[in-house]
Amino acid sequence: MHKLIIDNLIILFNRDLNKLKEEILLYTEDSNLWKIHKSINNSGGNLCLHLIGNLKTYVGNGLSGNEYTRNRIFEFSGRDVKRTELYREIDDTMTIVEQGLKRLDKQLLEGEFPIKIWKEKKGTLFTLLHLHAHLNYHLGQINYHRRMLE
Repeated sequence: MHKLIIDNLIILFNRDLNKLKEEILLYTEDSNLWKIHKSINNSGGNLCLHLIGNLKTYVGNGLSGNEYTRNRIFEFSGRDVKRTELYREIDDTMTIVEQGLKRLDKQLLEGEFPIKIWKEKKGTLFTLLHLHAHLNYHLGQINYHRRMLE
């Protein structure tokens, strides 16, 4: 059963990270990726950087064994990162997520997530479902941001 869960998580993360690439591609102007509009505090580009940082931190460091150093401040303040760089970072994130998920055994999947994210440790499956929901939450914001500006 754990293999089925992992296989499905890989499918879902890959699907939605590819959707992130599509959303970034759909911005007609590079400058619009970084615009803030009225009460919307985060640009599509910054949300993309945030998703990359989030997944590389928690799945990369927690499951893939990477040593990613997160720059959360840059995720929300960085500007004018080229689309080609965003695409490369998304592809890199997809690889890291898939590697991390493939390393999961039944014991870890049913146990505590190796990194404490909240005040107390949570289970690995709970954390992975949360990370996927977080990806989709911000993916929807990026979609809305793009459609609002264009």
